[in-house]
Amino acid sequence: MLVALFSTLSLVTIIHAQLCQPDAKNAFKVRLSLKTALGDKAYVWDENEEYLFKAMMAFSLRTFSNRETIEISNILLCNVTKRVSFWFVVTDPSTNQTLPADEVQAAIRMNRNRINHAFFLNDQTLEFLEIPATLGPPTEPSTPVWIITFGVVFCLVIIGIVLLVMSGIRQRRRKSKESRETGDVEDKNETMVTIENGIPCDTLDFKEGCVNRALVADDEKLTPL
Repeated sequence: MLVALFSTLSLVTIIHAQLCQPDAKNAFKVRLSLKTALGDKAYVWDENEEYLFKAMMAFSLRTFSNRETIEISNILLCNVTKRVSFWFVVTDPSTNQTLPADEVQAAIRMNRNRINHAFFLNDQTLEFLEIPATLGPPTEPSTPVWIITFGVVFCLVIIGIVLLVMSGIRQRRRKSKESRETGDVEDKNETMVTIENGIPCDTLDFKEGCVNRALVADDEKLTPL
């Protein structure tokens, strides 16, 4: 019994080794740049990380093509290097042959964003070399666009009102200053002393001229007729 079981396991291992090889049919190469992406916080790629990778591949195929029979054991990894890179294939439980590359590729592309997040990586640091990188779904802003637009318009209106008020204040100040200057000039004209023949005289009336006090005797008196 044990011999038969051992023989079966050995046969399965040999078959898997033949299916998962570099550049084998329906095989994909994966390369991870943990240091580049995470720096000092980079984690170690070990059996637990491999298990998570297999689980994500099985999940992708289950959600894409409704292959509910796909299990983690159907994801085969080989040629794992420390840097980290490896090859993988997906086997069909019903035939023990690898699933078509197109199906696996389409499943990965559909779930690429979730796969990246599972390993804290992106399309540049988690590379499926045979699968072109895809753009992630556009992120929607937490604040609705109409609120942002309303805020911008409201701010512009407030700024316009402030500028109008400040402009009105400046104009009123300018007019007040001009009126004060005009009043000062008129006051100066009213108190201005006219000089005739080098002798100052008081202005009585612009129409009648002025009186030169030098020609008027101090003791001049009116004589009765």
